[in-house]
This record gives sequence, structure tokens and C-alpha cells, in this order.
Amino acid sequence: MKTILLIGIGNFGKHIALELNRLGHEIMAIDQSEERVAEILPYVTNTQIGNSTNMEFLESLGVRNFDVCIVTIGNDFQSSLETTSNLKELGAQLVVSRANRDVHAKFLLRNGADEVLYPQKQLAKWAAIRYGSNHILDYIELDENHSIFEVSVPKAWCNMSIGQVDIRKKYKINIMAVKRNGKMDLAVTPDTVLEEDMTMLVLGEYKALQKCFHI
Repeated sequence: MKTILLIGIGNFGKHIALELNRLGHEIMAIDQSEERVAEILPYVTNTQIGNSTNMEFLESLGVRNFDVCIVTIGNDFQSSLETTSNLKELGAQLVVSRANRDVHAKFLLRNGADEVLYPQKQLAKWAAIRYGSNHILDYIELDENHSIFEVSVPKAWCNMSIGQVDIRKKYKINIMAVKRNGKMDLAVTPDTVLEEDMTMLVLGEYKALQKCFHI
């Protein structure tokens, strides 16, 4: 369990709060809107109504005591930038800020953000990969070069064992798990037989995954 300071409770911030609550984290939610604060109150540990660009207000929250400070202000970049900078100046351990444009991301990283959330760009990339292919079911980017894909078993591999397919040797790709009827099986071995109704979780360099699965 982590302690989270969430600043900005618009649509994006609200969804983050709901998911953090589901995962059992302690959340303090901040917004200038009394209405938004009232809506989120049942799902968070604590709330405050206030202006996050005000240094005295932020300092009163004890930002150093939170494991993560997430700034999800989306409609006022100046406020987002000032809040991010103030959090870092006050000694926040980890500051994660939302960006809507590439230039916003650059300024946030230069002014105190340790990491940047870029919902539109990240979702667009995921959707392009997911729906640009008939056999890619999910996608997680680990870094600039490595990804995890959930893919259908190619017809040519059906009824073959993982050892027979041997994509680790051919492409340096690892089959981490297989999935059937929504149930994940992590106990895969070279003897695990791949079947048509399965999907696979595969890990490797993005270029190798593209080549292997014709993405």
C-alpha cells in the first residue's frame, strides 16, 4: 500500500482515484472545485479544497510524507507546471505529472516532474497496435526497445510445443505465459503444447516482435 497525493480531480484524475482505491492505496485528493471533491470523497482517504499553485497550501499538506504525488491537471498547463515545480521544491519523493502535448512533457520534466503521464499519446499508440492487427490482443511497453504482447497462437504453431517453435533461439523472444478462457498459465515449459484457442504473452525487443508476428 502506498500513500498518494492526487492533485486535480477531472475525468482522468477521478479514474486514477477510483483505480487506486480499488488497489487499496491511501489517497489524498486535491481540487479547487467543491463539487468534484464531494464526488470523490467516498473513494479516497482524505480531501482538501485548495489551489495547488499556492506554496503555503501545498506545504500544509506535508508533501514529503507521500510516496507519490500525481498531478492530473489537464485544462491549465500553467497551473500544472507551477504545481509540479512547487512539489519538487517542497521535497516530494516522486512527482508524476500529466501532459497533453510533447512540449508540455518537456517543460514538466525540466521543472520537477520525475515522470510524465501522456494519456492521449499513450492510448493512441496502444490502440494503433491493438486494432491495427487481427492477432494482437494487448500490449505493454516496458521501455523504448522492449514490449510484452498478448498474441494469438499462429496457425503454423498450433499443436507444436514451445520447444519445437523455438522462437527464443530464432528471434530472442520469450513466451512468458499462455492464456485460455481468460485464465493465465505461467507454468510454461518447452513441453507446453500451443493450441488454437490459446493466446500467448511474449516478451522481447519490439523490432523482433514486429518481425516475428508481422505487426
